[in-house]
Order: sequence, then C-alpha cells, then structure tokens
Amino acid sequence: MTDTHTLTGEEVVTQVSALVEEIFARLKPVLAAAETLLAESADPSAEALHTIRPQVVEALGGLVVGAGFVTAPNVLADQELGFEWWTSCRTDDGSPEQLFISLDPESPNFLDYTRQSWFTVPRDSGRRHVNGPYVDYLCTDEYTLTFTVPVTRGEEFAGVVGADVYVREFERTVSRRLRALGRTAALLNAQGRVIVSNSVRKATGSLVREIDVPAWWASGAEPYTAPGGMTLRRCGDSPITLLVTT
Repeated sequence: MTDTHTLTGEEVVTQVSALVEEIFARLKPVLAAAETLLAESADPSAEALHTIRPQVVEALGGLVVGAGFVTAPNVLADQELGFEWWTSCRTDDGSPEQLFISLDPESPNFLDYTRQSWFTVPRDSGRRHVNGPYVDYLCTDEYTLTFTVPVTRGEEFAGVVGADVYVREFERTVSRRLRALGRTAALLNAQGRVIVSNSVRKATGSLVREIDVPAWWASGAEPYTAPGGMTLRRCGDSPITLLVTT
C-alpha cells in the first residue's frame, strides 16, 4: 500500500481490500493444515490439534496478534469442543503463547464460542467473516477485529480458522488513506458500526444512523449514493464498507 497525498474513494477501497486480503492470506496455511488433519482422521483427538501448531504460530506477525483453529461441536473424538489458539499479545517480547479457555459447560468460566458471531456467521453463510470492532475481554481488553474462515470436512462445517487484529494497528495502517480523501470518511462493519474514521464525531465502535447500512448489505451492497451525497462502497469481498460524506 503506497503512500500518497490525494486519493479517490475507489482507490481507498482498493487499498483497504488489499490489506484485508493480506490478513486472510496468512490464514491459508492454517486452513490447509486443519482440513488435512480432518481428512486424515475421521475422529481426531483434542491432542491432534497440536499438529497444526506450526502453521498457527507462523500466521502471527504483522497486524496479526492471535490465530488458531476452533472446531465445531463433536468434531473431536474425546471432547465436544476444540480450541487451538496462539497469541503474541500477552508476552513482553511478542513470543507466541497458547491461549486457554474453559471448554467445560459445567464450569462457571465456560466460554460457549458457538454463540459468537465470528463462529456463527461463517457456519451459517459458508463465507469468511470479519467480526468487530469489539473489546476482547478474553485476551487484551482492546478493541479487536477477528477474521474467520469456515473449515469443512467433506460438505460438513467443521469449525473456523481465525486471526485477531488490534483495531488501533489497523487504524494506524489505514488512517492516512482516509485523511487523504479530504472528506469525512469511515470504515464500517456490516452492522454499520465504525471500525476507524478520520473524524472525532465517528468514534470506533459507534453506530452510523444516518443511513441503514444493514439494509444496504441485505440488498446486495452495490455502490450507493444517498440523497445529500453520502456514499457507500464495499471493500472487495470483505464485510467492510467505506462511508464517505460530503
């Protein structure tokens, strides 16, 4: 993504799309390893998840501060749920550290990730997803984006591979592009919530109400100009929208 002083909305869309694709590209080896593991064993054990650890750890770096494979219920032979996730956000030197969560439904600390949208959207849609911004209370207490891709075994959904990105680092990378537009602009998720913007009036996590972004997505997410000049453009094949106002 080259620097420049003046950009059009279409150029910003192209550059943000390229950044998103770079993040998803880091998950391709993890996805391949997870699907190979499932193809080689009809009933893998929880211990077998460790075989994809090299690919997970390799995915860390750049904007990616967490990555892993999370199974669908009953994919493993010896436990209902499976969670192989590593992070570089909790060590002083950025070295990889495994993240553990409670997978016991009887535990007061049980995390039912099957209810989280980073899991349910790829499961229900069969498509990759970007979840957030949300505060990651599990790991960092920071605004986070989670990029997930569905994992399949044959025709069946078997879980997701994913990557965590700090919103502040994502913002640092794209903010100069938004400023170069010369107009108020923001990147939104599919619910119309602000990921980053070039205006203090559109803070991260706030909801855009001037235009019905979810309805626009539901109608096909084609480039749209609202009365008054506000425009919406989808950033490539990701559920991220560039909003520009006059």
